[in-house]
Amino acid sequence: MPRQAQSAVPSANGSPGTLFVVGTPIGNLEDITLRALRTLKEADLIACEDTRRTQQLLNHFNIKTETVSYHQHNELTRGPELILEMEEGANIALVSDAGMPGVSDPGYRLVHLAIRHGITVVPIPGASAFVAAISASGVPIDQFLFRGFLPAKKLARRKALARLKSAASALIFYEAPHRVIEMLGDVAGVLGDRPVVVAREVTKVHEEFVRGSVSEVLARLRKKPVKGELTVLVGLPEGPVKRTPAARPLRADLERAMADGRLDLRAALKAVARERGISKSEAYRQYQMEKSSEQ
Repeated sequence: MPRQAQSAVPSANGSPGTLFVVGTPIGNLEDITLRALRTLKEADLIACEDTRRTQQLLNHFNIKTETVSYHQHNELTRGPELILEMEEGANIALVSDAGMPGVSDPGYRLVHLAIRHGITVVPIPGASAFVAAISASGVPIDQFLFRGFLPAKKLARRKALARLKSAASALIFYEAPHRVIEMLGDVAGVLGDRPVVVAREVTKVHEEFVRGSVSEVLARLRKKPVKGELTVLVGLPEGPVKRTPAARPLRADLERAMADGRLDLRAALKAVARERGISKSEAYRQYQMEKSSEQ
């Protein structure tokens, strides 16, 4: 059943309410502004990514405002309900589990919907993991491109990285701990051995920054299990880009695969394509181009 608009009381002049986009701590609960606390206390309703997680924050600061869930699995139905409440005069605070709503979460859809309906949207700035990571990275950040999460599958991830190869700025990613080693291997294979910083558990008890070239950072991360929330900053190349074995002529890898595994050309193409994270058809195209250049 749709949620009843219990807290949405029309204002005296019949004007709509306001959507407040509120930044919350990404770890340390002290990283919240006085303005954010006041907004959460005075709002008629708080729309949360996870009500249980937000309730911990509210309990810590003795905030009694009612909460309701708003996340990627219910946004199509809950979004219009929240818009209706604001049209009837309710002031709603939108929060994510951590950081600023709308950054790598579905919050922007509610903001977009509110704007379409003529509802005022007010940002209440707060902590952001990638901004905090940038500030302590030591990497030159005159310009940067925030990409969020790369695709989970290797082939799609390498294609996404290839599209970023010519970017004249630092690259910022979020990554899951169980994928970060594979992801950094793809960064090395596609972008080269660039400077990189892996910021782990920013603002939390076990905060850590791992800095160095991709190969150096990979060597350190492989020594122990990687845990916690991660932000990965990839800098621009410093001097000549060091290439990984994936930059060798494909034909050399084909000949090796055929000799080591006693494979025919078709099977060898499939094996080499899998090693390089490209499609078999792309491997065949590279093979044909190398053959043509040798003629």
